[in-house]
Amino acid sequence: MNDNLLNKFIKYVSFNVLGMLGLSFYILGDTFFVAQALGANGLAALNFSISIYSLMHGTGLMIGIGGAAKYSMLKSQNENEKANRIFTSAFKFTLLLALLYMLIGIFRSEQLSILLGADSTTIDMTNSYLKTILIFAPFYLLNNLLLAFVRNDKNPNLPMIAMIVGSVANVFLDYIFMFKFHMGMFGAAFATSLAPIISLSILSIHFIKKNNDFKYIRSSLKLDHIKDIIKLGLSAFITEISSAIALISFNLVILNIRGNLGVASYGIIANMALIGVAIFTGVAQGIQPLLSRAYGLSNSRNLRQIKRYSVFTSIIIAIIIYIGIFTYSENIISVFNSENNIEIANMTKTGFEIYFIGFFFAGINIVLTMYLSSIEKTRAAFLISISRGCVIIVPLVIILSGMWKMKGIWLAFVLTEFIVSLIALYIILSNRKQLKKRYKSI
Repeated sequence: MNDNLLNKFIKYVSFNVLGMLGLSFYILGDTFFVAQALGANGLAALNFSISIYSLMHGTGLMIGIGGAAKYSMLKSQNENEKANRIFTSAFKFTLLLALLYMLIGIFRSEQLSILLGADSTTIDMTNSYLKTILIFAPFYLLNNLLLAFVRNDKNPNLPMIAMIVGSVANVFLDYIFMFKFHMGMFGAAFATSLAPIISLSILSIHFIKKNNDFKYIRSSLKLDHIKDIIKLGLSAFITEISSAIALISFNLVILNIRGNLGVASYGIIANMALIGVAIFTGVAQGIQPLLSRAYGLSNSRNLRQIKRYSVFTSIIIAIIIYIGIFTYSENIISVFNSENNIEIANMTKTGFEIYFIGFFFAGINIVLTMYLSSIEKTRAAFLISISRGCVIIVPLVIILSGMWKMKGIWLAFVLTEFIVSLIALYIILSNRKQLKKRYKSI
C-alpha cells in the first residue's frame, strides 16, 4: 500500500515539478533576452512588470487549484453532478476576472507602471510589457484552470507536456521577436503571451480524445461555489502573490538605496528565485490531487505519509538548489549581466549567497500550506501564506534595509521564511489533535 502511494507521489510530483520548471521559463526566457537586447534598464523594467505577472498567475492558480480540489473531493464521493457544477462555476469565474485584467491593461497600464516604480528611463518598456500581458489575461487564467483540472482528472502527464512545450516555444519566440524582428519589450511580452495559448492547444487533446470526466454544464454562477473555490485556492494565490508583494517592496526600497542598477541586480536574483519557487510549487501541486482524494475518503494514513514525503522532498530540493547557486553564481550572473557591470555583478553575487538560504524554509512552508488547504484547514493555510506574503516580509525589508542596506534586504527574505516555518510547525502540531477527533486511526 505504501509502495503504491510512494509511486503515485513520485509520478505526480515529478510531472508537476517538470511542468512548473517549464512554466517558470516563461519569465526566465524574457529575462535572458531582455538583458541581451535592452541591458540594465530593460532588466529593471521587466522586474517592475513581473509582480503583475505573478498576480495573474496566482489568480489562475487560485481558481484552478481551489476548483480542482473541490471537484476531486466530490468525485471521490461519487457526487458527479456537483463536481461538474464546480468546474462550470470555476470556468465562468475565470472569465470574469480575466476581463477585469484586460480592462486594466487597456486603460490603466501606464498608471500601473508608475505605481510599480518605473521612471522616465523605464516607463515605456514597463508599460509595453504590462499592457501586452494584461490584454492576454484570459489565456493565462484559462491555462492555469485547465492545467489543474486535467491534473486532477488522473492525467498528470499532459499538463507537464503542455507547460514544457509552451515554455520552449516562449524561448524560441523571444529570440525571433527580439533579435530577428527587433520588436523590443513588446516582443518579449508577446512571446510570453503566446505560450499559454500553445499550452491550451495541447490540453485540448484531453477533450478531443474524450478522456475528460469533468464537463461544462448549464448552470448558473453560484456564490457558494465561488466561496468554496476561493477558500480552497486562496493559499495558492497568496503563495504566488507573496512573490509579487516581495518584488514590489524590494524594488521600491532598492530604488532608494542603489537605483535602477540595484533593481536590475534584484531582477536577476528574483528570476532565479522564481525557478526555485516553481519547483516547490510543483511539489505542492503534485500532492494536491493525492491529498484531496485521501481527505475525501477519510484516509488519514495516506495524508500523513504524503505530508512526510513532501517535506523530505522539499528539504532535498533546497539543498540541491543552494549548492547549485553557490557554485555557479558567477556563471549565472554573467549570462544576464550583458553589459558586464561590476556593480551589478558584486551586488548579485552577495545577494545569491544570502537570499537563497531562505529556500531551506520556503519549500517547507509552500508544501505545508498546500497540505493544510487540501484538508480544508483554510484559515491556517491563509495565515501561513499571508505571513510570507506581506505581514512579516514588508516590515523586515524596511527595518533591515535601514540597518544593513542591500544585505539587510537579502536577509529579510531569509528571516521571513524562517519565522513562517516556526509558525507552520506550530499549526501542524496543533492540528494533529483536531485530526485525531476526525480520524480514529491517525
